[in-house]
Amino acid sequence: MPEWWLYLPQSRQGIDDIVMRARVAEASGFTGIAMLDHLETPMAPDSPIWEAMITATWVAARTERLRVGHLVLCDPFRHAATLAKEAVTLAEASGGRFELGLGSGSMPDELARFGFGTATGRERVAALAQTLADLKRYWAGDQQPVPSAPIPLLLGGVGPRMLGLVREHADWWNLPAGYVHRLPELLPQIGAARASVQQMVGFVGRDADRDAVIEKSRRRWGHLGSGLVCGDAAELTDHFGTLAEQGAQRFYVWFADFAAPDTVREFGETVLAAHHY
Repeated sequence: MPEWWLYLPQSRQGIDDIVMRARVAEASGFTGIAMLDHLETPMAPDSPIWEAMITATWVAARTERLRVGHLVLCDPFRHAATLAKEAVTLAEASGGRFELGLGSGSMPDELARFGFGTATGRERVAALAQTLADLKRYWAGDQQPVPSAPIPLLLGGVGPRMLGLVREHADWWNLPAGYVHRLPELLPQIGAARASVQQMVGFVGRDADRDAVIEKSRRRWGHLGSGLVCGDAAELTDHFGTLAEQGAQRFYVWFADFAAPDTVREFGETVLAAHHY
């Protein structure tokens, strides 16, 4: 049975709105919630965005069982010693509900703009490899306190160097939206890591105008290609069932309507319920 996480970028809405959606997701059967990590909203730099780790901490404090994490934290933003300390603190404060999602940094212009350097993609992946080695060292006792239980580590990406890090270090691998069609191809390359898929969803609810939902979803998110799927509960149940048969063990559901509470509830009552067999 797959896990279901709500992917909720913490931009274009207030903190209270984020907490409310997290609580709705928790009540609707979602396992966890994941946010992103940027200093400005991708493709919309004038839209405010909240800091990733503080938002996750706030959400964890206002939910009971929901796991919290990110797709993904940007390695250049934090020194490994600081990240190790933050991760342990949030994991312990939340009762073990924090998972560390980590990436090498996907927006070079953002990194340069805010003073994080102009490293190449190859150099950023090498720096991430060093961070992962440092985290293991800190959590093994070079820094106190150490985790009372292992902190799950998720890495995302499709490049050969990132997949090498997945095989060496990760508990989970995430396939970003836009590459969903490559799941069967990439799955044999992740070693013992478990596979998750990020999927944008244009959900056609019971009383929705199907054509309007699909048109708006495609207008906003059609650039994601296979990363966008539109349909009603039955169609989405089949879609996610196919991905599960291909090997996906977790889904990060990213709603095209920015996770309207009624959408999250109905998705839980239908698609999630159909997969809890």
